[in-house]
Amino acid sequence: MKTNFNSFKSSEELVDSFCKTIIEKLKNAIKTKEKAVLLVSGGNTPKVLFEKLSRCDIAWEKVIVSLVDERWVNKRDEDSNEKLVKEYLLKDKASKASFLSLYQDGVEAQDCVEFCSNLVKKELFPCDVLILGMGDDSHTASLFPNNEKLEEGINLKNESYCVSMTPLTAKHSRMSLTLSAILKADNIYLHIQGKNKKEVYEKALKEDDFLLSPISAVLKNEKKQIEVYYNE
Repeated sequence: MKTNFNSFKSSEELVDSFCKTIIEKLKNAIKTKEKAVLLVSGGNTPKVLFEKLSRCDIAWEKVIVSLVDERWVNKRDEDSNEKLVKEYLLKDKASKASFLSLYQDGVEAQDCVEFCSNLVKKELFPCDVLILGMGDDSHTASLFPNNEKLEEGINLKNESYCVSMTPLTAKHSRMSLTLSAILKADNIYLHIQGKNKKEVYEKALKEDDFLLSPISAVLKNEKKQIEVYYNE
């Protein structure tokens, strides 16, 4: 298990430090290969981080932004992660970045897995920075516990970069990166906030049944160190 827990007194301190780290990684990638890939998650937690990142000085025109997972809804829907990222991150200086959409109109998520997997593999990997969130139920990306598709999603022998999933405890079908795809990213971060999430995180470190706790499959992997950014 390779995790490094970075704890901050406030959201502001966390965001300041996290932004510096992300920008440094992206700049290094641009210097090395003339482009960088940033994969992010939706939800309320990263909104402040996105706002800060959008004002950072970097060659955003050389950055490709996309999602770790997407709710399979119209891009203008309030539940769309793409809509959230465009509103909070892809503005100001970051408006020069390009965005790769996972959602494809007119087709169901389960019928689009191969297309999305090939798209992600070709356009988004190697990935330089990947930021995960975590739910109270220990889901991460759209890898939800006790789901019939979860075993497929966390099987490291599954070479697909994507899996479709319809959670039992949340709205909308989803498209999600698989565990094997997530672990291919060069730098992987988990961004969590609040004492309750810390308790979920600490419990996940002890859980060996990944079908009950998908985030445990990420945290307890033997390949990559996971950097955790936390504030109360």
